[in-house]
Amino acid sequence: MNDENTLISTEVIVSVVSEYIAQQSVEAEHQFVFSYTITITNNSAETVQLLSRYWLITDANGDANTVTGEGVIGQQPYIKANESFTYTSGCLLKSPLGNMQGHYQMQTKSAKLIQVEIPVFRLAKPNILN
Repeated sequence: MNDENTLISTEVIVSVVSEYIAQQSVEAEHQFVFSYTITITNNSAETVQLLSRYWLITDANGDANTVTGEGVIGQQPYIKANESFTYTSGCLLKSPLGNMQGHYQMQTKSAKLIQVEIPVFRLAKPNILN
């Protein structure tokens, strides 16, 4: 969804740690629950606000879902220059292995829209062979 008025940011960095949640998963019903903790670090010179998110979630069966919406975890946080914002969320897959990727739409204090890429990351039940 990039247009000529949206810049791709290289100064806002996203890092992710994912975890399998065995207590909430029901393997017999093909319900595998994962959490992911995201840290967004603003290495730019100005404050940015996270406006919206786009996710592409794919499981090992090849089933893909997209998720879009305003903000993250009910917030549209402002992230000051040289600061970070961290949050944890989760997803449900029908297989013990999958991945997620996407982007955030953000706006700088000077009203420029920027797109921040979320690199592909793996969701995997421990000890799964691919």
